[in-house]
Amino acid sequence: MKNTKKLLALLLALAMCFGMLSGCSKPNADATDAPQNSDSQPTDSQPASTNDTLVVSCEQGLEGKFSPFFALSAGDQDVVDMFTIGAMGLDRVSNPVLQGIAGETRPYNGTDYTYKTTSDVKITENADGTVSYDLTIRDDMKFSDGKPVTIDDLIFSMYVVLDPTYDGNATFYSVPIQGLEEYRAGMSILSDLLVAAGPDNTDFSLWDEAIQKEFWETGINEAGVAFIESILNYVVNAGNASADDDIATKAAQWGFEGSTLEEVWQYAVEMYEGDYSVLSDTEQADRTLWACLDPKYSVGVATGESADYVSGIEKTGDYSLRVTTTELDATAIYQMGQVIAPLHHYGDASQYDYDAHKFGFPKGDLSMVKAQTQNPLGAGPFVFNTYANGVVTMDANPNYWQGEPIVKHLSFKESSEDVKVTGIETGTLDIADPSYDTNTAKQIATVNGFSEDDWQNFDGPVLTTKLIDYRGYGYVGMNPNLVKVGDDPYSEQSKDLRKALATMIAVYRDEGIDSYYGNTASVINYPISNTSWAAPQTTDDGYKVAYSVDVNGEPIYTADMSTEDKYAAALEAALGYLEAAGYTVENGKVTAAPEGAKLAYQVEIGASGSGDHPSFLLLKNASEALATVGITLTVRDHADANALYETYQTGVAELWVAAWRAGSDPDMFQLYHSQGSTNYYHIAEDELDDTIMLARKSADQAYRKALYQGAMEIVMDYAVEVPVYQRSDCLLISSERVVVDSLPTDMTPYWGWAGNVETVAVK
Repeated sequence: MKNTKKLLALLLALAMCFGMLSGCSKPNADATDAPQNSDSQPTDSQPASTNDTLVVSCEQGLEGKFSPFFALSAGDQDVVDMFTIGAMGLDRVSNPVLQGIAGETRPYNGTDYTYKTTSDVKITENADGTVSYDLTIRDDMKFSDGKPVTIDDLIFSMYVVLDPTYDGNATFYSVPIQGLEEYRAGMSILSDLLVAAGPDNTDFSLWDEAIQKEFWETGINEAGVAFIESILNYVVNAGNASADDDIATKAAQWGFEGSTLEEVWQYAVEMYEGDYSVLSDTEQADRTLWACLDPKYSVGVATGESADYVSGIEKTGDYSLRVTTTELDATAIYQMGQVIAPLHHYGDASQYDYDAHKFGFPKGDLSMVKAQTQNPLGAGPFVFNTYANGVVTMDANPNYWQGEPIVKHLSFKESSEDVKVTGIETGTLDIADPSYDTNTAKQIATVNGFSEDDWQNFDGPVLTTKLIDYRGYGYVGMNPNLVKVGDDPYSEQSKDLRKALATMIAVYRDEGIDSYYGNTASVINYPISNTSWAAPQTTDDGYKVAYSVDVNGEPIYTADMSTEDKYAAALEAALGYLEAAGYTVENGKVTAAPEGAKLAYQVEIGASGSGDHPSFLLLKNASEALATVGITLTVRDHADANALYETYQTGVAELWVAAWRAGSDPDMFQLYHSQGSTNYYHIAEDELDDTIMLARKSADQAYRKALYQGAMEIVMDYAVEVPVYQRSDCLLISSERVVVDSLPTDMTPYWGWAGNVETVAVK
């Protein structure tokens, strides 16, 4: 099975909430997600910028679902960001801007920047433990059709994503808003009820017999075919099959059989013995089976008592509202930046009456909202124009509240990785985002007329290169249930075993990362992206290099050690850990393992079957060093990335290599809490859980940072993760056609080329 549920849904949800303009992005080379393929193909003959047009690369995979509520792929969401606004903004380090109407000035990298956003937000911790978020939006904003933006538009938008039947990526419903549980209670989605009842159901008190018959005879199968198609498109985008391959070939890459989509669907149904829910949860690539259903099966059915409004959302004026939560949740502020979509376009103004608890659509029926998926409208800097042949065209919005953009026309163009550099060189692209390593850098140098040895010269006559820290990091993970001594994965002996392996992996990080990225990536020592405000800095008290002490807590390395001396010292320290773990060590070699442990372990990596991965060399070196003392560390290189994902997501990998992409808040629940949905480390530790939850209950950033550092040290003490590298994203710009100085300075993962898109200019 290919269980490919990842963090993408969460990340896209956050992007929708923020409404930030980050530019057309791509799944990174070491991430675990890829967008769905599109039937549209890029038109390479389309010219790049004229004196009023900017053409930006986008990953192949636009789906054409340009809805502020239901965009799924990263590319679609990038398009949405260009014509929408959010109710709150972030600064360059992802901190919320709370006084955005007048603007807040904040320093970054030695420069003061003033951030003006769509709103002011006031946070009040009440005596009864509740928290109030008073949000006031600007009163001078208009949608691109000239109609004013009011608080009713935001309330409508909030109720869309809070509806019991909402199935998009926004997660506003996870905020503990007063009255939200009562509002979402007493209603179920029709398709859920139909599946639970089965095709032989005879109770038609909640739906009629005709809809049940239609669902089981055609509805579920039509959705299944679309579901299978989305999986096969994912296979193509992941590089595991060609778009020209037949269905059987693509299906085989996913472990399915069949020559037609219908046959593959029936094979999947039989594999799961008709359990559609498990089938969807286990096999989904970038969408669920339920997301492929006809919208008529997604309506809500009243099954019990339910409130008709959310008591914790109060309209306080024409341009203001208050959201009250039942408790302090540090992540809630990020959810306040909900998209502001026009009620008059996506809903029905005649069905909106705040006092009568009517919010622009029938509760439980979002069909009118979904009907506008390909007919977008917003108040952002650009106005959607067309989508055809893999190209989205947009026009400058004269009503944009920050002023009409200088560039009058903007295009997003689907571009494969191999044409991103040459596309700018030949004039079909103006801005692109190629995956960056030393080979790409040398290609850029050659295009600029430099020698390959001058590949770190980032400014050239043809191409200008901007490197931005990626908001994620690469790591090596360990499963304590499989790498342990005895039966207790958390015993000191089990920790010592894992620390022995971690010590050897950690010491070879510098050489491995430098050989792959040069000085455009850096080794990290804590399991967090350096782009986060919570990342420990070298100047912080207690900062230390990962796995740099021996079993007695003494430093392994000294400042005057050569590289070879460090390797020897690490190996000696690893032997010390192994001996403490209960291994028999004689004459500098391990001769026997304690009960429950082994002399051989395997690490899984997706390096295309050819060693093409930044962590491959360091694992090879660590493996060779461990072999000299009697420990075998087999490096298993998967050509099929999906096969790698399956190993650690299903808990069968002993060690594995992957990367996390971070959201804007450093909340550690998802990855490390015992109940976290992507806690692939299988770590369950009360102190860690308590620390993570304490950090959620405070708005004091300094206090939260200290708690997170403590939590990260617990993770490191359990030795379930070796932080490896922080790489760079590459923004490639045409020096000939773009006014490079018009792009933002000090770009970050949270403030990209489009952070001030209205000021970007072409020559």
